Amino acid sequence: MSSNSHSETSDWINTVVQQYERPLVRYAAQIIGDLERGRDVAQDTFLRLCKQDREQLDGHLVEWLYTVCRNRALDVRRKESRMKSMTAEQTSVQESRNMDQAAVAEQQDTTTRVLEFVDRLTENQREVVRLKFQHGLSYKEIAAVTELSVTNVGYLIHTAIKRLRTELGVQS
Repeated sequence: MSSNSHSETSDWINTVVQQYERPLVRYAAQIIGDLERGRDVAQDTFLRLCKQDREQLDGHLVEWLYTVCRNRALDVRRKESRMKSMTAEQTSVQESRNMDQAAVAEQQDTTTRVLEFVDRLTENQREVVRLKFQHGLSYKEIAAVTELSVTNVGYLIHTAIKRLRTELGVQS
């Protein structure tokens, strides 16, 4: 490998890490139930990325990252055979700094209620909802990561949202 090619690969890896590190840590932590172990899984995912041929990942990098991260997190969860639920604090979305305290408190209350609801969904529903709304993956990408059909992903998300609306008293 030439030094120029090595430099390009290094730059590409750095860009991928910057873009996907936080979402993959959060995703792995949700599966395992532990933020530090989630960081370890994300780091392992990026180490595995370093060994991959970049050209083979063109067009499906996101699916590859989430699939490797998911499989590694499931392995860790199985080995540790314990699952803690994430606290709302660990999964909460960062609030804008210029929001007033009342708005922040209301948003935290809503986020807590939604996260409590999400925790009551089936494991499949919980995973596809988080991949869609916390990680921004498309139905096709979610299907590739979870090995479910696109139709099944759509159905799981639809029924989860319908149930959420009912439980939160939101009119459709």
